[in-house]
Amino acid sequence: MANINVTIRMDEQLKVQAEELFSDLGLSLSSAITMFAKQAVREQRIPFEIKRTEPKIQMATDSSVEKLSNQLIAKNRKAYEDLAK
Repeated sequence: MANINVTIRMDEQLKVQAEELFSDLGLSLSSAITMFAKQAVREQRIPFEIKRTEPKIQMATDSSVEKLSNQLIAKNRKAYEDLAK
């Protein structure tokens, strides 16, 4: 299979840091990026977790959901009792 050139844009400082890390691991930047691509294709996903540093949506706690549910049940119960009169 023939090799081709791929051009990417990257912050200069990040490139220097990555090259230093990969060199310590016995890899070139090119071989490390190739390893990433092969793993992604093999797993059919990004081979590591990607998530926000801070959640955008705050989930309700179980206790607050239970409290709200109990309030709605009580309100509905009173409404049914009023209808039954």
